[in-house]
Amino acid sequence: MATTEETGSRARTRQAILQAAIEVLSRNPAASLGEIATAAQVGRTTLHRYFAERSDLLAGVVEEGITRLNLATARARLAEGTGAEALHRLCAEYFDLGDLLSLVFAEPQLITDPAWATGVCDDDFHALVARGHADGSIDPALPATWVQSVLWAQLYAGWSYLLEHEVSRHEVLGLVTRTVAGAVAPRP
Repeated sequence: MATTEETGSRARTRQAILQAAIEVLSRNPAASLGEIATAAQVGRTTLHRYFAERSDLLAGVVEEGITRLNLATARARLAEGTGAEALHRLCAEYFDLGDLLSLVFAEPQLITDPAWATGVCDDDFHALVARGHADGSIDPALPATWVQSVLWAQLYAGWSYLLEHEVSRHEVLGLVTRTVAGAVAPRP
C-alpha cells in the first residue's frame, strides 16, 4: 500500500513540477529552476530529484505537451461532423492549452524534438480540412497548412488578449472561434 501511495505522490509531484514549468516558462522562458520549484511548491532539491538538469525538465515538458495536445485533439473528435464543426471543436480544445502552446511559440526549439514530429496529428488535421472542402464548410481555396496557420495565429491572439484585457475566457474563446470560422468560410 505504501508503494502505491508513494507512486501516486511521486506522480502528483512530477505533474505539479511540469505544470509549474509550463506556466512559468510560458510567461518567462528565462525563468530559473528555483522560480519553477517555488511555483510548484517544492524545494529546488525535490525538483532536481525529478529533473536533474534544465534540459531534462524541458524534455519532460515536451513529453507532457505531446500528451496534452493529443488528448485535446482526441476530445475534439476530428472525424465527426462537418470540417468546420470539427475545426471549431479543435479550436476550443486547444484554447485551453494556452500556457503550453504559448511556451511552444516562445521556445520553438521545443518542437524540434523528434517526438513532437511523430506525436502531433497533422494527418488528422489535413483530413479535417479536406472534409471541410468536400462538404462546403471550409473554403476550398485555403490549403490545410494555411488553415492551420490561421488557427495558431488566432489562438495566440486570443491568449494574448486574455492576458492584456479584463475579459472572461468564455468571451475570448467566442472571439477566437468566430474569427477562425469567418476566416475559413467559403466565399460566394
